[in-house]
Amino acid sequence: MQFAFAGYVLDLDRREFTRGAEAVPLGPQVFDLLAYLLKNRARVVSKDDLIDAVWEGRIVSESTLTSHINAVRKAIGDTGENQHLIRTIARKGYRFVGEVQERDGSKKPVPSTLPQSTAQLATQLSAPPLVVPDRPSIAVLPFINLSGDPAQDYFVDGVVEDIIGAMSRMRGIFVIARNSCFSYKNRAVDAKQVGRELGVRYMVEGSLRKAADRVRITGQLVDAATGANLWSERFEDKADNIFELQDQMTASVVGAIAPQLERAEIDRARHKPTESLDAYDYYLRGMANLHLGTRESIEEALRLLYQAIERDPEYAAAYAMAAWCHICRKINGWMRDRTEEMAEGARLTRRAIELGINDAVALARAGTGLNHFVGDLEGGIALLDRAKMLNPNLAAAWFLGGFARVWRGDPDGAVAHFTQAMRLSPLDPEMFRMEAGMAAAHLFAGRFDEASSWAAKSFSVLPSFLLVVVFIAASHALAGRIDDAQRAMQRLREIDPTLRISNLADYIPMTRPQDIAALSEGLRKAGLPE
Repeated sequence: MQFAFAGYVLDLDRREFTRGAEAVPLGPQVFDLLAYLLKNRARVVSKDDLIDAVWEGRIVSESTLTSHINAVRKAIGDTGENQHLIRTIARKGYRFVGEVQERDGSKKPVPSTLPQSTAQLATQLSAPPLVVPDRPSIAVLPFINLSGDPAQDYFVDGVVEDIIGAMSRMRGIFVIARNSCFSYKNRAVDAKQVGRELGVRYMVEGSLRKAADRVRITGQLVDAATGANLWSERFEDKADNIFELQDQMTASVVGAIAPQLERAEIDRARHKPTESLDAYDYYLRGMANLHLGTRESIEEALRLLYQAIERDPEYAAAYAMAAWCHICRKINGWMRDRTEEMAEGARLTRRAIELGINDAVALARAGTGLNHFVGDLEGGIALLDRAKMLNPNLAAAWFLGGFARVWRGDPDGAVAHFTQAMRLSPLDPEMFRMEAGMAAAHLFAGRFDEASSWAAKSFSVLPSFLLVVVFIAASHALAGRIDDAQRAMQRLREIDPTLRISNLADYIPMTRPQDIAALSEGLRKAGLPE
């Protein structure tokens, strides 16, 4: 049996320890100590465990054990200060934390007489190249600790481990495991090299600096094929509660990376020859059009999503996004045959739920579909809550959950959901929808100035968004700004001259009588016909 790590090989059968073609001398007990740590790297081993295994229970002083641990660290290029490979766990023991590959020692090794460069070439030739997955693939590398305090390594590593864990819960993304990512700790790496070695299309790298009572994280998303920087951002907060801060940093970084990753994949799909498109690329192109929010772009998005479904009839997210396109057509008054499209929206929604019960993206949109097409608001909220449980960093699950709470009559709960969505994804292409949701929540809470302010932000991005113009007109009217309300109503009649007080329910799925009454009163004052 052989253990390979960080350029070293420990051969248990030959009791040899080598780095490349060079033998590294180890005393018998130092060799056994390293071997025990490698064999038990999945757990923390206590000092008693080490004494029992290496000294067979004989009484040895703690200083003897410490000196042997230091000898192991020296042999593998580690130190008690850096602890890149062997981590001291306070009051618990030790753990080997480096990436390790186990090999069958009976296989013929590369001859030790070869020069090191030749031996490395032979190893490279024997390993088949990794194929980059069709779906987004990413490696989150260890962040650099810029604090000047090695004791902060645990916090830096903890943030990165949490980011890896959070991204691993995002269905549809191939995420390299923690141990492989951490094999690059304290190494100068090239993005293209990482992409080749790990078989990924993207990598995340960053740094952390802690000074006084502030912690600052800088992160960036890199295209591993070209080395191009696709996104970079800085996150900063107080270090009052280090564990709460770790959670906050993780949510901020993952929430910012996710939409950037989608944008990069959309851009890649746009440049892919049409004849080579597959289901995922049709889905991405559909998403690019969906985010634009216009009537023409939603129709094109729907066409592309049906193409994705045709190529993969079990693509849950494609069904859900197609249902979402029908929702957009419903709330903007674009349906040509309402009965037929409502039935199709319900079919797509149910199919998305059936196929994607563990897919947060599918459940978030399908939950909204249950509300709009089936009239099941509570069932929709249950699906949205499940989406949040599956992926707490999915901004869409939060802002769509906010809308569901607006329609249920819980404006304050809705505001909390929209706030979290905006925090998770501050540059989200659907930010105008979140702002419209904020406007609705404040409107039904009686905060008309806040409602008109949020609605104006959404309107500036998409002036054809009927729902937000409804909120502008109603909030101005209810605040007594009749001239502003009438101007908004003129715009509303241009967008959809068929909207009436009597058919509001065809557009907006409100359930609380006082909310229906308030919105109707505001629109009536603004000049909307009965």
